Order: sequence, then structure tokens, then C-alpha cells
Amino acid sequence: MTLPHLLQLNFALAAYLTGLIWTVQLVHYPSFAQVAPEKFVVFHRQHSTRMGWIVMVPMVLELGLAAWLAWAGQALGGAVWWSLALVLLIWAATFFISVPFHNRLAQGYNYIAIDGLVRTNWIRTLAWTVRPFLLGTLLW
Repeated sequence: MTLPHLLQLNFALAAYLTGLIWTVQLVHYPSFAQVAPEKFVVFHRQHSTRMGWIVMVPMVLELGLAAWLAWAGQALGGAVWWSLALVLLIWAATFFISVPFHNRLAQGYNYIAIDGLVRTNWIRTLAWTVRPFLLGTLLW
């Protein structure tokens, strides 16, 4: 794969995941608080299953492609390493912050966990928002 194609793939995945995370941050996660407590466990299980497919596959691809770009695109400068660092930050926030909140919510409705999920998800939202701009400057 050529470096321009690798950069374009990284940009496309970053743009997709940025749009997705903004939808999750502004619409989906806040709506958790509106689900009736007696229906929450089933709702959350369905959410986790469905979101897994549209989030985890692109995240795994993004991680691999970001690492490849950092290795193959060293001539592009430090931006490729910053791009990889943002992906690693997103993964760390996902597994050390978001997943524990989701594990609590899997047990049932918990407004404090929902609020914590919404508040801490800003880390991922902002990191994903910066990444396409960073990659876009490289494409430019």
C-alpha cells in the first residue's frame, strides 16, 4: 500500500469514528438516563452488542493502520506519532474508563454511572475530533 493510500485510510476511519463518537456523546449516552430502570439491563445488553460491531471493528483497524502509518510515514514528521498517541489514548480511555462504567451499567440502571460515562467520554470525543484534523493537515 502506498503512503498516500495509508494516510487516506487513516483519515477515513478517523472521520467515521469522530462522527460516531459525537453521536454517542450528544445523543446516545445521555439517552441512557431516559430508559426505565426495569428495562435497562436488556437495553444495555442490546446496546453493547450492537455498538460492538460498529465501534470495535473500526477501532481495531484504526489502531493497526495508525501504527502502520507511524512506522511507514516517518518522513511525514511527528504528526504521525501524535496521531498514534491519540489512538492509544482513546484505547486507554475506552478500556480503563468507559468499559468499567459499562460493566456497572450491565448490572442495572445507575444514574451516577451514566453521568460518569457521559462526562468521561469527552476524553475520547476530543481525541477523535483532533485526529482527523491532524491527518487532514498531512493530506493537505
